[in-house]
Amino acid sequence: MSPVGGIVPVTDGIRAVPSPQREDAAVATEHPGQAPAAGPADDPLPEAIALARGAAEAGLGLKLLGGLAIRVLCPEFPPRLRAGQDMDFACLSKGRKHVASYLEKNGCQPDRRFNNLNGDRQMYFTAPSGRPIDVIVDRLNMCHTLDLRPAFGRLPLTIDAVDVLLSKLQIVELNEKDARDTLHLLSGVPVTGSEAAGSDGGGASIDSDRFGRLLGADWGWWRTVTGNLKKLPALADEHPELLPPNPPLDAVGQSRSLLELAESASKGVKWKLRANMGDRVRWYELPEEVDH
Repeated sequence: MSPVGGIVPVTDGIRAVPSPQREDAAVATEHPGQAPAAGPADDPLPEAIALARGAAEAGLGLKLLGGLAIRVLCPEFPPRLRAGQDMDFACLSKGRKHVASYLEKNGCQPDRRFNNLNGDRQMYFTAPSGRPIDVIVDRLNMCHTLDLRPAFGRLPLTIDAVDVLLSKLQIVELNEKDARDTLHLLSGVPVTGSEAAGSDGGGASIDSDRFGRLLGADWGWWRTVTGNLKKLPALADEHPELLPPNPPLDAVGQSRSLLELAESASKGVKWKLRANMGDRVRWYELPEEVDH
C-alpha cells in the first residue's frame, strides 16, 4: 500500500515491542463494519482519568495520550467506544519506578517479565477492570520517534496537545480511527504559539512553534506530517462522519494553516541533505502491531 494513500483498516493500540504474556489475551482487530457493540460500560475514560488525576495529586507524571487524551482535550465531542479498548499513558524515565509503584498500589497488575526487559521504553499493566494499560517512557517510537520530554508537564492529565497531534500525524498508513482523532483534535483545540500552549483545562492549545521546529529539523517527519495534512481536507469532505457535530473550530482550516507552517518553517542542513534523496530512500518505520 502506498504510504500516501487513503484510509487503511482500523487498528488500535501502541505499536512497539510485543509482550508474549499479553499476546495470549489479544483483542481481535477491529474492521470497518465489524466493530463489536459498545456502550458506556466499555468506556475506559473514567478509569483512565482517575489514574491520571490520582498520579497528578501524588506529584507523579502519568499522562494520557492517544484517543483518550483527545477526549480529555475535547470533552464535548461524542466518543468512539470500542469493546476491549486499552488505556495509553506516558511517563518520564526519571519517575518510571514511582509510576509503576503507584499503578500497582492502585490495583494494576504488571507484566513483570516484559517490564523487566523493556521498562526503559515501555511498560504493560492490567487495570482492575481488566483493561490493558500501555505506559510509554520518554519517547513514542512508531513511524517516527516523538520525544515527549520537552513539553511533558504542560497539561495536568495529558501529554501536550501538539504531541497528541504529532502522535497521530506521524502515522504513515493513516487509518479511520487516527483520521477521526486528528480531525476531532483540530476541531476543538486551537493552533497558537508557544506562549499560549501551556494553558491548562479548556485553554489547551497546539504549540505551532514546537510543531515548526520539529518538522524543520527532520525531513522524514516533515514528509509524513505534510502528506497527512494534505489528505485531511479530502477525507473530511468524503467522510463527514469523521468530524464532530457543531465543532467550535474549523479542522480543515487549521490543517491548512499547519501545512503552510510546515512549508514555511526554517529548514536545517540535515533536513536539506535528506530532502535531496526524497522518496527513493524510506523515511519512516513500520513497527508491528502489538496485540494485548
